[in-house]
Amino acid sequence: MLLKRLMWFAIVFVLLEACGIYMMQRWIGGWPAFLLLLAGAVVGALLMQSEGRKVWGEARRQLSSGQMPGHAILDGICVLAGGLLLIVPGFLSDLVGLAMLLPWTRSLFRLGLYGWLAGKVQSGAFRISGGGFRRF
Repeated sequence: MLLKRLMWFAIVFVLLEACGIYMMQRWIGGWPAFLLLLAGAVVGALLMQSEGRKVWGEARRQLSSGQMPGHAILDGICVLAGGLLLIVPGFLSDLVGLAMLLPWTRSLFRLGLYGWLAGKVQSGAFRISGGGFRRF
């Protein structure tokens, strides 16, 4: 069932992206639309790199002070997903990816991800088992 939903979501997403690219090239022209998509990919890669370093530094700081880096991990997931969305060609994915990379809008995605994970843990669909690395 989940695979079927993902398939339909992917089909709709690709169609929306294609419509967005088509409409943008009709509005501003083919080459400017292409250059805008290329600029989005480059800016996305650079922004993902800089924001990823900030998130990694925060996670290391929290770990060194003995805290669990929960928010930093969720921020890292958002930065990774946002950067990947910016690299994917399309204007809709660029908007969502940019929102996931910017710190003041990333908190909304982090809260949504936290709520989703909390629901999975409470329903028993996601379990965290204790342990660690075994020594050989």
